[in-house]
Amino acid sequence: MGEIMSSWFEALRPETVAGAVFLIGIIAAAGCALGSFRFFGVRLGIAGVLFVGLLFGHFHIQVEHHVFDFVRDFGLILFVYAVGLQVAPGFFSSLRKEGLALNLLAAANVALAAILIVAAIFWGKLGAPIAVGVFSGATTNTPSLAAAQTVLKDLASEEEKVIKRPAQGYAVAYPFGVFGIILTMLFVKKVFRVDVAHENHELSRLLCRDARPVERRNIKIENPKYDGALITEIPEARDGLVLARLFHQGEVSVITPETRLHTGDVVLAVGQRHKLRALESVLGRESELDLHEMHGAIRSRRILVTRKEVVGKTVDDLDLDAELSVQITRVRRGDVDLTPGPGVRLQFGDSVIAVGEEKSLDAAAKVLGDSAQRLERTEIIPFFLGIAVGVLLGTLPLPVPGLSAPVKLGLAGGPLIVAIIAGSLRRIGPLMWFVPAGANFMLRDLGIILFLAAVGLKAGDGFVESLVHEGGLSWMLWGAVVTLLPLVIVSFFARIVLHMNFVVICGLLAGSMTDPPALAFAGSLTGSESPYVAYAAVYPLTMILRILTAQFLMLMLYGVS
Repeated sequence: MGEIMSSWFEALRPETVAGAVFLIGIIAAAGCALGSFRFFGVRLGIAGVLFVGLLFGHFHIQVEHHVFDFVRDFGLILFVYAVGLQVAPGFFSSLRKEGLALNLLAAANVALAAILIVAAIFWGKLGAPIAVGVFSGATTNTPSLAAAQTVLKDLASEEEKVIKRPAQGYAVAYPFGVFGIILTMLFVKKVFRVDVAHENHELSRLLCRDARPVERRNIKIENPKYDGALITEIPEARDGLVLARLFHQGEVSVITPETRLHTGDVVLAVGQRHKLRALESVLGRESELDLHEMHGAIRSRRILVTRKEVVGKTVDDLDLDAELSVQITRVRRGDVDLTPGPGVRLQFGDSVIAVGEEKSLDAAAKVLGDSAQRLERTEIIPFFLGIAVGVLLGTLPLPVPGLSAPVKLGLAGGPLIVAIIAGSLRRIGPLMWFVPAGANFMLRDLGIILFLAAVGLKAGDGFVESLVHEGGLSWMLWGAVVTLLPLVIVSFFARIVLHMNFVVICGLLAGSMTDPPALAFAGSLTGSESPYVAYAAVYPLTMILRILTAQFLMLMLYGVS
């Protein structure tokens, strides 16, 4: 029995693969448990894994270096690739129109923090590895830490002590990074004497004024000009509206391009309110009949878009009204209803409201897919193909004029860029880049947990000594400056110059630091879900900028002190 137990413990030594996996599992579980506890009302979240890894590393518990390298790098690749797929659908749209001002402010926050890090390197004598780690921790952005370490690994591949530095700087600056955002929100509220209830009321008023919800309206044809006219002959009916049903001589039918209108008929139109009013003004008046509620052979059904062949096509391309006498009246994407038109191309996972007879709706469902199971399934081949292409891109040497060595995007930048491009296109030929939300969150969390556990183990060896004897207090002070100063400048500019609503500013601050705990606090502070909108608008660009900035700082300033 003793020999069996001895053999068992021997197999679980950290130097073995089984022992390394066991150790990473213990660190990950303990770290997530630590992250779930509240400290002064704030959770560490996934970052708890790093601190548990530091603790194990402090006691000189290490894994075999090849296993360590694989766990760290594969975890990083999984994380950034999943993040890229997550932010891709809204990445380019977030840069347009109303999101432009918010994204410029978020970019300014990143730029100001980078300038302060340069000052910390030249004036504070921190050294680039520590300073860039402080940049990541002070801005609560773990992917930027991962990106910086991939660059540093190439620059200082033989200097184990140096490679630990970014994680040490991150760990020192991270706690105040979380609390600093919250302090800034409270400071802005105090300085500007913000009445949160009034701010919420003003924001709701503006949203109601600008909102363009999709509505239904029953319109009676009274204009003799359109007696006998085709739908296509009415200009107002082509302007972002869908005419779905027709009541003619006591019967309800689906409107097709060949349908002719007659005075006394009633049509059911779907679209935005101001466009419905314009249509009503030329056709006649609103009818008391509600064709949507009238029983008969015509039904409406919500159908899921899950067939690869229809992804990327418009509703007009499918021509369901002519082929099957089925009218698509709305396209629902996430929480938003869209009116079908030339600018709305179907995406995998959309749902549409289709109107027609039962058999015709069944046929339309076959055309569109309508498979809930497909929405729960990850497309494995494009997922791993995207990772492979991302690694190729990340390791490709890119010559830059003025630099002695070529630049690489690294294992963080390459997969991230590929994921954003593929996730935005959604489909390239027969390949569909789609990962269900639950699977994406699982892959993202798994990747960052593996990365933090490995980095914490490596950085923990000598962490306390560095903190006590090598200027740990200076790291903390610079971290506090990097956290607070950009946030205060950006929030004051947004409030004083742009007259931005305080509720939106709170979401902006949390999003520009990619910090979920701060977002949760913003929601509780304002009693509104509006901060989540601003957070989502700036999150994609901020994530990309922080990752690329950390890499650039490390590449440009390594060796400077």
